[in-house]
Amino acid sequence: MPCTEKRARLLLERQRARVHRLIPFVIRLVDLQFEDCVFQSLRVKLDPGSKTTGMALVREQGDTVVVLNLMELLHRGRKISETLTSRSQMRHRRRGANLRHRAPRFLNRGNQKPGWLAPSLQHRVNSTMAWVGKLCRYTPVTAISTELVRFDMQQLQNPEISGIEYQQGTLAGYEAREYLLEKWGRTCAYCEVKDVPLQMEHIIPKAKGGSNRISNLCLACGPCNQKKNAQDVRDFVKDPAKLARILAQAKAPLKDAAAVNSTRWALTQALQATGLAVETGSGGLTKFNRTRLGIPKTHALDAACVGTVGAIRDSKRPTLRIQCTGRGSYQRTRLTAQGFPRGYLMRKKQVHGFQTGDMVKAVVPTGKKAGTHCGRVAVRASGSFNIQTPQGAVQGISYRYCQVVQRNDGYGYQQVEK
Repeated sequence: MPCTEKRARLLLERQRARVHRLIPFVIRLVDLQFEDCVFQSLRVKLDPGSKTTGMALVREQGDTVVVLNLMELLHRGRKISETLTSRSQMRHRRRGANLRHRAPRFLNRGNQKPGWLAPSLQHRVNSTMAWVGKLCRYTPVTAISTELVRFDMQQLQNPEISGIEYQQGTLAGYEAREYLLEKWGRTCAYCEVKDVPLQMEHIIPKAKGGSNRISNLCLACGPCNQKKNAQDVRDFVKDPAKLARILAQAKAPLKDAAAVNSTRWALTQALQATGLAVETGSGGLTKFNRTRLGIPKTHALDAACVGTVGAIRDSKRPTLRIQCTGRGSYQRTRLTAQGFPRGYLMRKKQVHGFQTGDMVKAVVPTGKKAGTHCGRVAVRASGSFNIQTPQGAVQGISYRYCQVVQRNDGYGYQQVEK
């Protein structure tokens, strides 16, 4: 069961527990003095995103949600897509230059199994499920809540599709507002101001034939909205470059929303395969809960607001930011802009028992870098390592001063204060 920092410290000082894992910090009891103690049921809440997935571990007391831990999982799907594109371009260049190459493959795109996802999309599902599995191992999780639908695309395209009850109910307008906030980057479309209250605004006013379709809506601050009034955007915006940007942005699809919608069923089915009770909700409901309860906008706190929520307690907690870094690369050379090899990388991952990504503690007794340095290490064949600390990078630390705290697990960690 999750416990307070004070209780964990006392258990370790009295040697009743030992450290099982450093990040996230997990301790394990070595003597159980109370035979009649029982676990409390916990719930994992997920806010799946294209770039970041919010995660919250909570305990439910009636309709009140007590927040225990907050996490943000930063995906690297875009990096995977760029790497695959680069590999494809290199193969084409080798064939054109008559170099040693793999024979081209044709008609190999129709053999995918049903439900196949592109590697950049499958990565989001795999990394999310990996951390759900970790939380289930470390804590007594009995239920999961997740957003099944980020945006109701059908309702956005046809606002009148479900009648007056859908449009004027409790969640009226929340789907469209959340979609526009993501699409326009939470900035005013006209003056590009940020961190101010924004209003939904018609690009072509309804008085001049404009509709309520999502392609005719944008966000504007209060002064710009009043100043534009019932003018057409072509009459209001005099700068041709800005006008072209606004019109292009209005018609542009939301790629991140499309990525989330592509993986939503795969993630939901994977969660259901765990055998735990799975609750689903929409992004509009999440925003409604967050606005009603006055919760700040973060990915982790959005996760705490997923599903049925009456009240939230202890939401002001630090957030553990988890960056998907991978476990290395098969590529053993650097390349120039033209794709030719430029230097070679080490053939071995480990140097003197260390490898890039390990969490280390270096105690340097003398010299300009004297002191204690803790962070992720980047190894060199010479044995002189770089350590990335919260204060910055420290270069040229000998391996003799380093001690492994936690082995590389493919993730980088950063504590974000509340």
